[in-house]
Amino acid sequence: MSLLKELQDRSGSQCELCTSKIDLNIYEVPPISTGGVDGNILVCTNCINQINTSETIDTNHWRCLNDSMWSEFSPVKVVAWRMLHRLKKEGWSQDLLDMMYLEPEELSFAKATGDHLDESEKIIHRDSNGAILQAGDNVVLIKDLKVKGSSMVCKQGTAVRRISLDPENAEYIEGKVDNQNIVIITKYVKKL
Repeated sequence: MSLLKELQDRSGSQCELCTSKIDLNIYEVPPISTGGVDGNILVCTNCINQINTSETIDTNHWRCLNDSMWSEFSPVKVVAWRMLHRLKKEGWSQDLLDMMYLEPEELSFAKATGDHLDESEKIIHRDSNGAILQAGDNVVLIKDLKVKGSSMVCKQGTAVRRISLDPENAEYIEGKVDNQNIVIITKYVKKL
């Protein structure tokens, strides 16, 4: 069964956030999706545009989170939690956040993008040229690196796809090289 069909079955062919039945798309929940139905949601174009561009947020549209935050599906709850945090200046949003419960692994997944932090609190990861790195970016190594605890050496020019960011340290990112997950220091990478 295709991912789209599975998501349509799960959601009843409606947006899992606002229940719209028009112009539905698969949205892969960042930073790095677990894939399949556990890492994607079915949402309308209106919701996707507002999720991806904070400047276009219509606060009244997101009152729908009052219902979707209680979804039994983790990726829906994670996106609802993130959107409620973006809207936390609104009184109703903070009230919903106070009621919402996420399992520890869901909360960790929700916090991975840093949407819950104010701009002054966010940790900014930068590559060797000062370019801002975001979760899901692709980078290339600018130096041969020996992997600690292994005999593996990652050669200069090796591409690391779909990185994830360390939420506590701006100098560390994670990525897969030769199917092995490794931690890389940001000053040794360049954003592609």
